[in-house]
Amino acid sequence: MAHVTSFSLFTEFDINLFKAGEHYRLYKKFGSHIVTVDGVEGVYFAVWAPSAKHVSVVGDFNYWTEGEHQLNVRWDSSGIWEGFIPSIGKGTLYKYNIESHHNGIKTEKSDPYARRCEHPPNTASIVWEDNYQWKDSSWMKTRKKNNALDAPYSVYEVHLGSWKKHVEENRFLSYYELADDLVNYVKDMNFTHVELMPIMEFPYDPSWGYQITGYFAPTSRYGYPEEFKYLVDKLHQNNIGIILDWVPSHFPEDAHGLGFFDGSHLYEHPDKRKGYHQDWKSLIFNYERNEVRSFLISNALFWLDQYHADGLRVDAVASMLFLDYSREDGEWEPNIYGGRENLAAIDFLKALNKEVYASFPDVQTIAEESTAFPKVSEPVFLGGLGFGMKWMMGWMHDTLEYFAKDPVYRKHHQNDITFSLAYAFTENFMLPLSHDEVVYGKNSILGRMPGDEWQRFANLRLLYGCMFTHPGTKLLFMGGEFGQYNEWDFQGSLDWNLLEFEPHKNTQNYYKALNNLYKTTPALYEKPFTGEGFEWISYDDHENCVMSYIRKGYNPEENVVVVCNLTPSIRKQYRIGIPVKGKLKEIFNSDAKEFGGSGVGNKKQITIKKHPWNGKDYSAEVTLAPLAITIFQMKK
Repeated sequence: MAHVTSFSLFTEFDINLFKAGEHYRLYKKFGSHIVTVDGVEGVYFAVWAPSAKHVSVVGDFNYWTEGEHQLNVRWDSSGIWEGFIPSIGKGTLYKYNIESHHNGIKTEKSDPYARRCEHPPNTASIVWEDNYQWKDSSWMKTRKKNNALDAPYSVYEVHLGSWKKHVEENRFLSYYELADDLVNYVKDMNFTHVELMPIMEFPYDPSWGYQITGYFAPTSRYGYPEEFKYLVDKLHQNNIGIILDWVPSHFPEDAHGLGFFDGSHLYEHPDKRKGYHQDWKSLIFNYERNEVRSFLISNALFWLDQYHADGLRVDAVASMLFLDYSREDGEWEPNIYGGRENLAAIDFLKALNKEVYASFPDVQTIAEESTAFPKVSEPVFLGGLGFGMKWMMGWMHDTLEYFAKDPVYRKHHQNDITFSLAYAFTENFMLPLSHDEVVYGKNSILGRMPGDEWQRFANLRLLYGCMFTHPGTKLLFMGGEFGQYNEWDFQGSLDWNLLEFEPHKNTQNYYKALNNLYKTTPALYEKPFTGEGFEWISYDDHENCVMSYIRKGYNPEENVVVVCNLTPSIRKQYRIGIPVKGKLKEIFNSDAKEFGGSGVGNKKQITIKKHPWNGKDYSAEVTLAPLAITIFQMKK
């Protein structure tokens, strides 16, 4: 057996925090770290395997020989195995060979804390450190205002592998190439943030990254860890924030992953009713285990700390909150109070958000949560889960369903498009048109729109206009901004050739203009989560399929009036109530010719008259373009 030197990065305090589930910087201790011991450079390894009888490091440096470099178990019952192997370093391939106390079961596992992994289908971990020099200090100092809850927040959701391919070589773009192409595109389109579908290492492309095996390693599909840092850096240098999809809800059963790690149910809950996802054929973390909580919260902080992420979108929160999620009677066990809530997962989410905001007060956590679970985006000290925002799935479903209807039937469904305002201020909502809405036969967003080609694009523009003037922050999946015809294909690329055709180019220009309007109109973003930022003018004109409302910011003189005509009929001299006297000036119209519209609008300023209407003391007559949203500035 080769020599492994006793050495540790752990203090007694570290061990106590780890056991208590309150060590949130475990990536500084566990994994592989290049260190110098007694003047000799080598690698320190540390892994948690409490059910192990023996743990050895196998790799390219010892011909993957079991038992050649055995780690030492700590004396403090922490279950941590560690040791220093001299004369190896950066780039070394390795795994942990673990013999369990349970029936001599042997597993060979990738390092849960590895900073770099081999390119799938290979599964080894790689010793890796970099000395990347960040150049985003200006962004980091001021990002608090860009990530604030009263700042414009328009997110472009991206799957890196299929956003754009290198055509000549038929391959993924690298992180370096994306740092040019993607960053320039997002900046030109006036988005404020990019959200990346999971970039942590994953073995199976069709999982889109949601079945993770390398929680601390950016996927090697697109390059090295420091190259991903370069991409983040370039986004920041161009005043664009980055949100990472993060998946603490489940993980795959792959042999090299976290499952059955040391011959026991170490990371997953041992009871299949709490430890196995039937829908996704994956394992569920054991939120009742302190060390697992430390692992997950450390992982969240790792991406915020080491990769300067500006936020985490937490995947599948609903599946974590409820013990009966996607389970029939008899397939789940109630909690100690007889309820269906997963109390341990709830405690974990609260601890996560408390620590994230304590350590990084200028970022956001965003919950993908599809139920009516209360106070998801309330602070923990007020009894909430502590997220900064929550996806507004109800708005998304109702809106897409409404817009799929032929306009001739919409008068019977006015409540579908207005109902979201009945609960819009119960959470800090983000309005998502995400990847989930353009797969599995659901059609693209454009493909759902009814009518001839002109009407389909007009409906699409109107839908986006409704989203941007509805209270809440915004998210759009890639391709939607130029009217992608086909459903998303993770193996292909967006159909960029569509931009050769005028309707798609006009739609792209429209979304770019919408983003600009949003960023430069405080009334649309300063009060996104409170009723103070919204006032109905009329929501019940079913016959004409028109809805109108006021969006308000901090300065009343910057408030805007929004009128949506949800049919193809032009409506002249349409009267809307206004709370103050003055004039209306049209500042935005989705029917403008440069967007592919017919050019119907209000060229001149409109005088607001003393004519009570819609419960307001004043009113004005406006012209409404077909299938269009018109936005007016109220002027004295």
